[in-house]
Amino acid sequence: MLTDYFLIALNSIRHRKLRSWLTVIGIVIGVAAIISLITASRSLESTISQRFEQFGANRILISAKGFHGPGTLSQGLTQEDVKTIETIPGFKYVTPGLFRTAEIKHNKEIGFTLVGGLPAEDFEIFLKDTGVEIKKGRAIKDNEKNVAIIGSRASEDMFPKELKIGDKIEINKFEFKIIGIVKEIGNQQDDNQISIPLESARKVFDEQNRVDTIIAQVKSARDIHLLQKRIEKELEKKRGDTNFQVLTASQVLDQINQVLGIIQIFLVGIAAISLIVGAIGIMNSMYTSVLERTKDIGIMKAIGARNSDILQIFIIESGLIGLVGGSFGIILGSAMALIIGLISKSAGVLLTIKIEPLVLLFGLVFAFVIGVISGILPAMQASKLKPVDALRYE
Repeated sequence: MLTDYFLIALNSIRHRKLRSWLTVIGIVIGVAAIISLITASRSLESTISQRFEQFGANRILISAKGFHGPGTLSQGLTQEDVKTIETIPGFKYVTPGLFRTAEIKHNKEIGFTLVGGLPAEDFEIFLKDTGVEIKKGRAIKDNEKNVAIIGSRASEDMFPKELKIGDKIEINKFEFKIIGIVKEIGNQQDDNQISIPLESARKVFDEQNRVDTIIAQVKSARDIHLLQKRIEKELEKKRGDTNFQVLTASQVLDQINQVLGIIQIFLVGIAAISLIVGAIGIMNSMYTSVLERTKDIGIMKAIGARNSDILQIFIIESGLIGLVGGSFGIILGSAMALIIGLISKSAGVLLTIKIEPLVLLFGLVFAFVIGVISGILPAMQASKLKPVDALRYE
């Protein structure tokens, strides 16, 4: 019996191809938007999680809280804060960092990028712990000055001529020799960054005491929360204020994921609007179909069709429209997500797009359900038609 209903519904759709396809397009656009946005956002979340796993779960990040510009009474992080943290037992090393955007000059060509300064003695172990690999050359060694390690994009794209090992560059008019090129990390900021010894960075940026961030590597991940509380207590006691924040890498990741979750809900909500428009299109098409087939409905009822039979025929028809739209929608949405991945890569962000079967199944089922719901009211109207009235309808 259901097979007969299916064939009747399919035959009806085939007889009004143009209207059916126009109705399907609305569902295709809505499902494609939802699939592409969910896939892209979940892939972004996964990529960030992988980066943080690479960065390490046993790391504590200390930074200044809020804005500390001219005229403010609060103070950013200083070398004294680094010394305070170094007195706390339980750390493998404590590394201060100084990061600024600077002018880079090479062969009379000028560029601008982020320059980071870390203590020379910590460079090799820090690169190893964060999973950063040197593609060419070597890392900065203890007591070295005026040497630089550059990112892969900085090497290839910053100037017309590719920067190589041994080349000289000027950072804010201070000369540095390139001794290493980092293997591609996957995001534009890191791949464009230039790293130099902290002592050299202090001269370049004329910052003799301040630091932008402090990275504390714990010896045992089990002690990370205890050491986090200890840092907060000791810094507050030494500084006399709480104008700093102490976060573990997992807490930073949680904050990022919360923001991404809100963005994802917002974007999917916008995409859902187009799906609602598609649902209204199905409902409108089904109402029109009921009017066009009023006499057919009367004939079916006259030869014994029940209200439930008519109801099922129209619901199957609307569900089919939703299912077809969903099928094309998940194909288009997956293609759009892959294109987003390619665009992000060309923009310097390595976004690994993962097409998840469960997301595709959700899109397909959701489209079918939307189709069925949209067809309920028209189907109910069709099922309630009286055979005599239907046969007399012109």
